[in-house]
Amino acid sequence: MSAIPVSDVDLYTPEARADPYALYEELRALGPVVHLTRYDLYALPRYQEVRAALMDWRTFSSARGVFVDPEMNAQLEGITLCSDPPEHTEMRAVLGRPLRQDRMRDVLPTIEAEAERIVARLVDRGRFDAATELAEHLPMAVVSDLVGLPDRGREKMLEWAAAMWDMQGPANERFAKAAPVVGEFMDYVAHEAVPGNIRPDGWAAHLHQAADRGELPRDKCPALMLDYVTPSLDTTILAITNTVALFAEHPDQWNVLRADRSLIPHAINESLRLETPVPQFSRVLTEDHEIDGVPLAAGSRVALLYGSANRDERHYPDPERFDITRRPSDHLAFGRGEHVCIGMHLARLEMGVLLDRLADRVSRFETVAATPMINNGLRGLEHLEVRVRT
Repeated sequence: MSAIPVSDVDLYTPEARADPYALYEELRALGPVVHLTRYDLYALPRYQEVRAALMDWRTFSSARGVFVDPEMNAQLEGITLCSDPPEHTEMRAVLGRPLRQDRMRDVLPTIEAEAERIVARLVDRGRFDAATELAEHLPMAVVSDLVGLPDRGREKMLEWAAAMWDMQGPANERFAKAAPVVGEFMDYVAHEAVPGNIRPDGWAAHLHQAADRGELPRDKCPALMLDYVTPSLDTTILAITNTVALFAEHPDQWNVLRADRSLIPHAINESLRLETPVPQFSRVLTEDHEIDGVPLAAGSRVALLYGSANRDERHYPDPERFDITRRPSDHLAFGRGEHVCIGMHLARLEMGVLLDRLADRVSRFETVAATPMINNGLRGLEHLEVRVRT
């Protein structure tokens, strides 16, 4: 049996949230499993081990929560993110109906029209914030309408979603500030985002209708709103922003994409691999388990470091290079297995349409200023001011 390497690295400092990659490299060099003593987590920093864990929900369970803080995990037990089959399968079947790949045909015209409008307006200006003015537009204009929330509340969706992600981490200052904001959101979905106030053909109403049919308990509906609001906003916004930043840094790759639009899906995958918006979730071992000769006891909380695994030099040659011809469809930014991201088809659609419209009009992006987002559960840019050439 191999001894478990130990590290006191803190992945939740502002510096680590802004740029964790040197720390990830350090952890990968230590071994396939590293004990993070600050939070008593057993981190998996390499690709092979993270993917294997994602594909083995029976051993690496989500049912005891997937966050860091024990109290937060206890509160969220039973939501889709924090459940295992068969309960998880039943909830996901209901949640996933409006997000299936074949349903994207229904929303494509709206997304295309909105993308054309916002890209034309911003490119004509020549300079804009690619995070707040470009990347936020489609998720906020389209997703908020699809969810069908009452008008009061839509303006707070981004604040609520970011707060929920802040509570993914340890009980630090950001966690404490987010708690009352998350409480406000839960009060909203329990008392205001209810039948009579929500759009009858929206995703929120779809949950209540499923409860009427006995497909899920009615008391699950408010918490399940998290699965529509939280993953559909910040993650996609960050992914779009990160992609623009990468193309600004690598104009040669933008030229390649403009010349061959069939590379758009691969560019999306490469961006998600290199700059993973959700860099970590955790699992709990249901039994004693050995990883590459390293023994872990049942009940251990294991951190799956997606952001590190996606840059693992053991799996991706020259992993820090942005190359849209790489075609890394096996990246882990959307997860894998039972908990693969339920909104990934919508996210890919939004990103793909935006890139296509930008490629029609923009010959070059230039970064003017960038501000990292400091959040316990997310990674990317809060602001990205760019200048574009047409």
